[in-house]
Amino acid sequence: MRGVRGATTVEENTFAAVAQSVNELLSALESSNQLDPADIVSAIFSATPDIDCSFPALAARSRPPWQHIPLLDVQQMAVPGSLERCIRVLLHVNTPLTQRQIHHVYLRRAQQLRPDLSLGLPIGVPQME
Repeated sequence: MRGVRGATTVEENTFAAVAQSVNELLSALESSNQLDPADIVSAIFSATPDIDCSFPALAARSRPPWQHIPLLDVQQMAVPGSLERCIRVLLHVNTPLTQRQIHHVYLRRAQQLRPDLSLGLPIGVPQME
């Protein structure tokens, strides 16, 4: 089992913006790691306190292959000066990939959280600002 990390941001605190960003992030994680949702053991989402319109897991659960994956939402710590309107995810995945082969995905303004990982994103994975 491996951990796969990802993060993104939303432009506004709305259900539509959260759903769009979560779906974009999960699609990028799936494609960059050739993930079959059947191999995802569980997922933990965190959102900064300024996102309170919807649960990120609700958007994930709306994806048909994600309906039976155990999902958990938690609130990210409110650290002064930290990135605003940010959603993070930690996937627990059954995969033959080694930890070095895992592609963690950081989209939008979340790229600044881990620029060392964001730069190595495989070609073809959407990067939206």
